Amino acid sequence: MGLMSKKDINLVIRDNDTQLSKCLNSFDLTMLGIGAIIGTGIFVLTGTGALKAGPGLMFAFIIAALACLFAALCYAEFASMVPIAGSAYTYTYTTIGEIFAFIIGWDLALEYMLGVSTVSVGWSGYFRSFIEGFGITIPSQLTAAPGVITSDKVTGVFNLPAFLIVLIITFLIAMGIKETKRVNNIMVLIKIVVVMLFICVAIFYVKPANLSPIMPFGFSGVFAAAATVFFAFIGFDAVSSSTEETINPAKTMPRGIILSLLICTVLYVIVSLIMTGVVPFKLFGQYEDHPVSAVLKYSGQNWISGIIDIGAILGMTTVMLVMLYGQTRVTYAMSKDGLMPKFFSKVNGKTDTPFIATWLFGMVSALLGGFVSIDALSEMVNIGTLSAFILVAISIIVLRKTAPHIPRKFKCPAVPIIPIFAIIFCLFLILNLDPITWLRFLVWLIIGFVVYFVYSRKHAILNH
Repeated sequence: MGLMSKKDINLVIRDNDTQLSKCLNSFDLTMLGIGAIIGTGIFVLTGTGALKAGPGLMFAFIIAALACLFAALCYAEFASMVPIAGSAYTYTYTTIGEIFAFIIGWDLALEYMLGVSTVSVGWSGYFRSFIEGFGITIPSQLTAAPGVITSDKVTGVFNLPAFLIVLIITFLIAMGIKETKRVNNIMVLIKIVVVMLFICVAIFYVKPANLSPIMPFGFSGVFAAAATVFFAFIGFDAVSSSTEETINPAKTMPRGIILSLLICTVLYVIVSLIMTGVVPFKLFGQYEDHPVSAVLKYSGQNWISGIIDIGAILGMTTVMLVMLYGQTRVTYAMSKDGLMPKFFSKVNGKTDTPFIATWLFGMVSALLGGFVSIDALSEMVNIGTLSAFILVAISIIVLRKTAPHIPRKFKCPAVPIIPIFAIIFCLFLILNLDPITWLRFLVWLIIGFVVYFVYSRKHAILNH
C-alpha cells in the first residue's frame, strides 16, 4: 500500500464498531457547536476586528461565516454517510489518501490544542477582572506568561488561572460525554441569554453617526478583519468529530453543524453592529481585551457589565471544552487506524472515554496556556483550520465521482459549485494571514512528515 492508499468507504460504514457511548442528539450537537463558536470571537476578537474594519466588522463576520457555511455543507454530507469519529481526517482518508489524511489530522491536532491554550489565556483575563470585583486579587506575576507585561506593569511568570481551567475541563471530559454534554448545555444556554441581554440593553445607545463611514478602511480593512475574526468560527468542525457518540448521526449531525453556525452568525452580526454603533471604533484600542463589557461601561450601564463578564467566562469555558473534546476524538480515530500510537485509542472501561489521550493533551494545553503569550498561540490556529476545510471540500467533489452510489441522508447542494466556493473563500482568507504564520505552519508540516514516515506509515492498519 502506498502514500495514497484509501480506506474503503463501504467497509468503513459497514464495519463501524465503537467503544464510545452514543448519547448525543440534535439539540446536544447544536449546543456543542454554539459552545465551540461563541466565546473568544464575540467577547474578545470583536474589539480587534473593529480596529481593522470599523463598522464594516459585520461584513467581516459575514465573509468568514460564508467560508464556514460552504465548508459546513460539505462536512454535513460526510457526517451523514461516514458515522465515525475523526472529522476531516476520516473524510480525507476515505477519498484522497493516507498521506493527506495524516497531515490534516496533524493540522487538526495543532488547531484544537492551540485553540484551547489561546482561549484559556483570554479566559484568565476575564476571570481576574471578575474576581477583583469581589476584592479578590491574584498576584500579577501569576496571571501572565513569562515575559508578558501585565496592565499594572509587572512581568508575568506563569498564568495560573489559564493552567487550572484547562485541567478542570480535562477532568470533566475524561469523566464521560454524558457529564460533558450536561455541563456544556447549561453554560451555552446561559451565555446565549447574556448575549441577548447585551443586545436588548445596548441597542438603545446606538448612534447612527458612529456607523458612518461604514467601511473607513475600505474592503482591504474588511478582508483583514475577516481573516482575524475567522478564529471566532473555528470549532464547529469539532462537532463532526463526535459522530461515533451521536444518535442517528445521518440526520442529527447535519442539523447540529448547520444550525449552530447559522445561530452564531446572526448573533455575531447583530452584536458587532451594535458595538460599533455605540462606541466609535477607534476607541476599541483601549478595550481590546474586554470589548463587550466595555461597551456597556461606555454607555453608563456598569451594573450589567459584570453579568457580561460572567457570560464571557462561561463562553470561553465551553469553547475550550469542545475543542479539547475534538482533539481527543481526532487522535482517537488516527490511533485506531495505526497512524498514532495505540494508547491514544485506549478507552477507559468506566468512563467510555479515551482517558490517557484526554489527560495527555489536557496537560500540554494547560502548560502552553500557562507559559506562552496569547499572540504567539493564536497565530497558528486559523491556517490549520482553513487547510482542513479546503481538503474536505475537495473530498466531496472526489467522492461524488468515485462513489455516487453511497446513500447520503444529507447532500451538499450545488456540487461542485459550493465546494469550489469553500475552497476559494478559504484560500482567500489564508492569503490575508501574516506570512510568519505560513512559515510556522510549514515547520509544523515538516515535523508531521517526519512522524508519518518514521512511525505512521509503518504502523498503518491498511499496510497490514
